[in-house]
Amino acid sequence: MTALSRRRFLIISAACAAATPAAASDARWQGTALGAAASLRLVGLTDAEAAPIIGAVETEVSRLEDIFSLYRPKSQLTRLNRDGVLTAPAPELLNVLSLCSALHQASDGAFDPSIQPLWHALATGTRPEDLIEVYRVIGWEQVFFNASTVRLPVPGQSALTLNGIAQGAITDRIAALLRGFGLRDILVDMGEVAALGARGDGSSWKVGLAVPDQTVLKRIELRDRAVATSSSLGSQLSQGFGHIITPDGPATRDRTVSVSAPEAAIADGLSTALCAASADKAGEIAGRFPEARVEMNV
Repeated sequence: MTALSRRRFLIISAACAAATPAAASDARWQGTALGAAASLRLVGLTDAEAAPIIGAVETEVSRLEDIFSLYRPKSQLTRLNRDGVLTAPAPELLNVLSLCSALHQASDGAFDPSIQPLWHALATGTRPEDLIEVYRVIGWEQVFFNASTVRLPVPGQSALTLNGIAQGAITDRIAALLRGFGLRDILVDMGEVAALGARGDGSSWKVGLAVPDQTVLKRIELRDRAVATSSSLGSQLSQGFGHIITPDGPATRDRTVSVSAPEAAIADGLSTALCAASADKAGEIAGRFPEARVEMNV
């Protein structure tokens, strides 16, 4: 692959359109990632130069959705949740599960991907007093995984969600893919943001940190670093509960946390964990990831 010039960089995300003024000659792509709209802009490249990059991104996003999606019927996560066991798990899945274990331990159990049955029950209107059986099938400590197998504790009832970390993992993978094409100045947003290198003028990438109503409370500069934002009540389930749920139940206080780290998966998972845990433990939890930094906690 031929290295591209330093001033040729890439922006993924409709949300990041303001980072660099658009030019009529820029190559563009629009699609979806994890069920959400995504866009790609290759600055300073012709359509012919951009075509192999765009094709590779589309292929890689689809491949990763076939691992992490809760909604694709043949994805690895869907099959695991359906059958209770998954053989030959993808390395990307194992890496995320390992990071989930670290986050679960650091947060004293508040970060727990096994709460998917509870999330589903609350989303479909199950009354709190009818959740006793649901609570019996959740618990990350009961999830087994190694290089050859992932196994859930109660087949047909237990289930995982990786929505609090998978977007970051996909962001990291797409950033690595683009580096393979010789791109060094890259802004990737697949729900979480990874900023590599610099903008076209040599300055650091600028990212706004916002609460759910899109009010930007803080602006930070990033270079070779990722940032993720989670809000406990950013979206609500059918009974008004927040979408971030712990084994103790759904969040009841509105919190928004932004975390930056060298990897988007860590920033994503840690911002979720901090929203799930009590506010007074944020510093302690983040401190277990020395290269991470809490950028906003409101």
